[in-house]
Amino acid sequence: MDMVSSIASLSVSMAQTRTEQAVGVTVLRKALDIEASTFATLLEAVAPAQVSSNLPPHLGQNINTTA
Repeated sequence: MDMVSSIASLSVSMAQTRTEQAVGVTVLRKALDIEASTFATLLEAVAPAQVSSNLPPHLGQNINTTA
């Protein structure tokens, strides 16, 4: 009977672990959705840069990130 209870205990432990992982993934997905929504809101809040009519239209469209 010791073998049966050991197998049952292992099965319960595996089920709990699976449930905890599923909850963790769900929380992570929700956090990522909230972060994406916040980022989209921030992008909408940034006013587009006003380009002087004397400059070519392609200037000011890119940001050089190398130093």
